Amino acid sequence: MNDLDQRIIDLIIDITEEPEIGDYRDDDLFEEEVLDSLGAIELLVSIKEEFGVSIAPTELERSEMNTVNKIIARVQERL
Repeated sequence: MNDLDQRIIDLIIDITEEPEIGDYRDDDLFEEEVLDSLGAIELLVSIKEEFGVSIAPTELERSEMNTVNKIIARVQERL
Protein backbone atom coordinates (compact mmCIF):
# COMPACT_ATOMS: atom_id res chain seq x y z
CA MET A 1 0.00 0.00 0.00
CA ASN A 2 1.40 3.38 -0.94
CA ASP A 3 1.14 6.68 0.92
CA LEU A 4 -1.77 7.94 -1.19
CA ASP A 5 -3.78 4.80 -0.51
CA GLN A 6 -3.16 5.12 3.22
CA ARG A 7 -4.11 8.80 3.28
CA ILE A 8 -7.41 8.04 1.55
CA ILE A 9 -8.08 5.10 3.86
CA ASP A 10 -7.38 7.37 6.84
CA LEU A 11 -9.99 9.84 5.54
CA ILE A 12 -12.52 7.03 5.19
CA ILE A 13 -11.72 5.79 8.71
CA ASP A 14 -12.23 9.32 10.09
CA ILE A 15 -15.67 9.52 8.50
CA THR A 16 -16.88 5.96 9.08
CA GLU A 17 -15.17 5.38 12.43
CA GLU A 18 -14.32 1.88 11.18
CA PRO A 19 -10.60 1.36 11.87
CA GLU A 20 -10.51 -1.98 10.01
CA ILE A 21 -11.88 -0.53 6.74
CA GLY A 22 -8.53 -0.94 4.99
CA ASP A 23 -8.82 -4.71 5.41
CA TYR A 24 -12.03 -4.80 3.38
CA ARG A 25 -11.08 -2.72 0.36
CA ASP A 26 -13.51 -4.39 -2.06
CA ASP A 27 -16.57 -4.52 0.20
CA ASP A 28 -19.51 -2.32 -0.73
CA LEU A 29 -19.47 0.41 1.91
CA PHE A 30 -23.13 1.24 1.35
CA GLU A 31 -24.40 -2.36 1.47
CA GLU A 32 -22.37 -2.96 4.62
CA GLU A 33 -23.96 0.22 6.07
CA VAL A 34 -20.55 1.69 6.78
CA LEU A 35 -21.18 4.73 4.58
CA ASP A 36 -24.40 6.54 3.77
CA SER A 37 -25.12 9.41 1.37
CA LEU A 38 -24.26 12.07 3.96
CA GLY A 39 -21.01 10.30 4.77
CA ALA A 40 -20.22 10.10 1.05
CA ILE A 41 -20.64 13.87 0.71
CA GLU A 42 -18.44 14.40 3.76
CA LEU A 43 -15.83 12.14 2.18
CA LEU A 44 -15.90 14.08 -1.10
CA VAL A 45 -15.38 17.33 0.83
CA SER A 46 -12.48 15.78 2.75
CA ILE A 47 -10.92 14.53 -0.50
CA LYS A 48 -11.13 18.03 -1.96
CA GLU A 49 -9.55 19.57 1.15
CA GLU A 50 -6.79 16.95 1.40
CA PHE A 51 -5.89 16.48 -2.26
CA GLY A 52 -7.45 19.40 -4.13
CA VAL A 53 -9.50 16.89 -6.12
CA SER A 54 -13.06 17.96 -6.75
CA ILE A 55 -15.62 15.21 -7.34
CA ALA A 56 -19.22 16.38 -7.47
CA PRO A 57 -21.76 14.00 -5.91
CA THR A 58 -23.73 14.03 -9.16
CA GLU A 59 -20.65 13.26 -11.24
CA LEU A 60 -20.49 9.55 -10.40
CA GLU A 61 -22.91 6.72 -9.83
CA ARG A 62 -22.81 5.29 -6.33
CA SER A 63 -21.52 2.02 -7.80
CA GLU A 64 -18.46 3.88 -9.11
CA MET A 65 -17.38 4.87 -5.61
CA ASN A 66 -18.80 2.23 -3.29
CA THR A 67 -15.57 0.49 -2.23
CA VAL A 68 -12.30 1.68 -0.78
CA ASN A 69 -10.44 0.59 -3.93
CA LYS A 70 -12.87 2.45 -6.21
CA ILE A 71 -12.55 5.61 -4.12
CA ILE A 72 -8.76 5.39 -4.35
CA ALA A 73 -8.97 4.85 -8.12
CA ARG A 74 -11.25 7.88 -8.62
CA VAL A 75 -8.85 10.12 -6.69
CA GLN A 76 -5.81 8.79 -8.58
CA GLU A 77 -7.55 9.45 -11.91
CA ARG A 78 -7.91 13.11 -11.01
CA LEU A 79 -4.47 13.81 -9.58
